[in-house]
Amino acid sequence: MPRMFRVLGFWTLVIGLMALAGDMYTMALLFFFQTAAFVILGYMNLSERAYILLFWGYMILSFTGFTYWSFFQMDI
Repeated sequence: MPRMFRVLGFWTLVIGLMALAGDMYTMALLFFFQTAAFVILGYMNLSERAYILLFWGYMILSFTGFTYWSFFQMDI
């Protein structure tokens, strides 16, 4: 499970670099922050249960934020 958090860190780094190349600086900074968080969590060697709870918390937070942003903030 710690290895999967490092894999998530790699992919968020790739997405952040693509966003940086596309001049989307806010999105790039958001993904670089996620990269740092995933890599740090990946090297903490927590229990399997802790990693699953952290991932569920991340998914709930990200889906709630995405839904809020797409529903209330974006123009149609």
